[in-house]
Amino acid sequence: MLNEGTPLLLATTNPGKIREITRLLGDRPVEWRSLADWPGLEPPEETGTTFRENARQKALYYAAHTGLVAVAEDSGLEIDGLGGEPGVHSARYGGADSTYAEKFALIEARLAAIPNADRTARFVCALAVAAADRILFEAGGVVEGRVVPEPRGSGGFGYDPIFFYPPFGCTLAEAGDRKAEVSHRARAFRKFGDWLLRSG
Repeated sequence: MLNEGTPLLLATTNPGKIREITRLLGDRPVEWRSLADWPGLEPPEETGTTFRENARQKALYYAAHTGLVAVAEDSGLEIDGLGGEPGVHSARYGGADSTYAEKFALIEARLAAIPNADRTARFVCALAVAAADRILFEAGGVVEGRVVPEPRGSGGFGYDPIFFYPPFGCTLAEAGDRKAEVSHRARAFRKFGDWLLRSG
């Protein structure tokens, strides 16, 4: 459990994730610290084969190297027609320096023969909280949908423009504030927020 006022390290450098997470937990009395406070700290090598393994690796690594309670997550897109790819390689799909426009084009080329209705996919998020060498809390979140042929919408980030969420009838990049109601990351971090309240 955490003591009230314990600073927490949000262990990501992705600005989209930072905005989304801090907005989700805006009503929680959290003192966030950023990796910007440790500019020389190299990120860990992510060797896990699952999102959960990578989230745990990152949380333990950053907790050990900063002395803070570290909150880490690993997330990505799983496409059934591609055997679950890009999966844990979502950020590096098509090459570490590829743009999301290039990732979208690669996915569409590989899915070209698959009808829209059969392009089932899901966003998955695994979250882990660590202090020193211990995992304090874990949670996960999943949102089901399908991949559309052309990116749509200017909101969100990452793969949101090609991820169609049937209950909304649009992609998550078109969903605006409604994304926070259903996204994989929102579901995982709401569980974390509830844990924070119980721990405070």
